[in-house]
Amino acid sequence: MTRVLLFVGTNLAIIAMLSIVMSIIGPAFGIHPRSMTGLLIMASIIGFAGSFISLAMSKWMALRSTGAQVIKDARTPEERWLVDTVRRQAEAAGIGMPEVAIYDAPDLNAFATGMNKNNALVAVSTGLLRGMTRDEVEAVLAHEVSHVANGDMVTLALIQGVLNTFVVFLSRVIGQLIDSAVFKRDPSAGPGLGYFAIVFVLEIIFGLIASVIQMWFSRRREFRADAGAAALAGREKMIAALARLQSNRGQTALPSEVAAFGISGGVASGLKKLFMTHPPLEERIDALRRG
Repeated sequence: MTRVLLFVGTNLAIIAMLSIVMSIIGPAFGIHPRSMTGLLIMASIIGFAGSFISLAMSKWMALRSTGAQVIKDARTPEERWLVDTVRRQAEAAGIGMPEVAIYDAPDLNAFATGMNKNNALVAVSTGLLRGMTRDEVEAVLAHEVSHVANGDMVTLALIQGVLNTFVVFLSRVIGQLIDSAVFKRDPSAGPGLGYFAIVFVLEIIFGLIASVIQMWFSRRREFRADAGAAALAGREKMIAALARLQSNRGQTALPSEVAAFGISGGVASGLKKLFMTHPPLEERIDALRRG
């Protein structure tokens, strides 16, 4: 749950920061947030700017937050096998060779990130390399390569941009209506403290709703990446890899920035299921068995 709150909080912080910046510099460029057109333009800039700034920084943030080391010159048989396997899968998927990295973590996990499918990053944990067979690791790598080939990083960034736009736009439209109808404030006098308080609360509420929607899309993309991995590495290998994760109870220590592109999601129940980046492992295994 902490990871979910961190993700939502970070997203809202980006929106808040860009909102302040646009409120200051917007009028200088003829963008007036009190008009519907100006508000929609401002909301779009805020929504998509934050999303694509995060995407552009994703590789750097992933390497920094996990401490992953990119394999530049494979020195061990294990490193050579990792690089060769990713190269073979990338060629089969029709994408450029991703950078391959290893990060030190006890959990069985891996992730892929990057703004460009031909310049991506695939990283695996030391726990995964120790706790899985080579066939299972091959399937995990294929899952991450499929994320890259499917353009999932860009797709989710676009979805986040659209959702952020609506969060900013709707919170301010409703804020203006309440400010004028309830607090009887003259629109020509500019927004009052009540308006900013209402917008703040609505951004939190709409931000949570937007996060639920985005996590739903993320879970859909996981099924597609599993199917892609089955095509690249074999269905039985992918099922075996997920079963191994299931025996490990799907625990993950990935930072929120790359959690959506890992192989394993956490275990959740109740309302927390709405904020899961990954479907339950049993559902993913069942989907593969059904073909």
